[in-house]
Amino acid sequence: MSKPSSADAVSTPDYTFGQQHLIGLQDYSADDIRFVLQQSLYFREVLNRPVPKLPTLRDKTIVNLFYENSTRTRISFELAQKRMGADVVNFSSSSSSVNKGESLKDTIRNIESMKIDMVVVRHESPGVPQFLRRCVDAAIINAGDGAHEHPTQALLDMFSMQQVKGQIKNLKVVIIGDILHSRVVRSNIIGLTRLGAEVMVCGPRTMMPLFVHEMGVTVSHDLEACLEWCDVAMALRIQLERQKGALFPSLREYHERFGIKMKHLERYPNMTVMHPGPVNRGVELAGDVADSDRAIILNQVTNGLAVRMAVLYLLSGRMDERVG
Repeated sequence: MSKPSSADAVSTPDYTFGQQHLIGLQDYSADDIRFVLQQSLYFREVLNRPVPKLPTLRDKTIVNLFYENSTRTRISFELAQKRMGADVVNFSSSSSSVNKGESLKDTIRNIESMKIDMVVVRHESPGVPQFLRRCVDAAIINAGDGAHEHPTQALLDMFSMQQVKGQIKNLKVVIIGDILHSRVVRSNIIGLTRLGAEVMVCGPRTMMPLFVHEMGVTVSHDLEACLEWCDVAMALRIQLERQKGALFPSLREYHERFGIKMKHLERYPNMTVMHPGPVNRGVELAGDVADSDRAIILNQVTNGLAVRMAVLYLLSGRMDERVG
């Protein structure tokens, strides 16, 4: 994809972006996804400026409504919002009236009465962003709901793949690990397959959900065969906090069977390694793999800031304005 100018990032005459929320990539067409990735290129350039700021959201108020622990996603959204000049309100359920019995619906309606424009929500229960969309008039952005979707993570993953490999179409991507409990994998499967990538999932049988066969992916339990096949290997964090029982004998055995090691990088020199973070070193990835130049984990973090800036911009109603 050619690099757009500032004007390209703001206005593409032959395409109208009609989305008002980002509940999940299930609601986004292939053209919608491509358009978000195109705009993200511009914001990635902005981050390289001496002063990486824009006044695009200077009169917007955004609430970060996080009911579930998060570091990378929350900080990334907050930094993106502040880089664009928004007024930011951070909500934490641990220090709110939720502890006094207030419902989610009452919480968001009280927040909306303070005249907010956008809500970024993360919740342990799937479907909460969709519920909020029915309750308030503000734009809703899903920052992760249960094991359902994590759309901005998938967008930044696709942006990172495109940056390294040139395009998504016909790319061979294997997603390895805790497929059952991951919201990242669902959003990535939807986005990647819509853009023409081939997707394979790999992991223990006990971590493979029943629905996965219906999503247009190949299922494998043979790590070596998957790594030999793929262009990109994305390892997922083992989500012990979501598991109700032991799904594998030990972390050590999991690493032996499904962990990416230096021998794999030597064996498959064209393979790029990704991870949505945080990395359990010695489990999903060997420590030296995580630190190698074949792993683009830190680039994913930087790209996540650019992608979230693009999403905030596109959903802010400012498509008719230049951003700089």
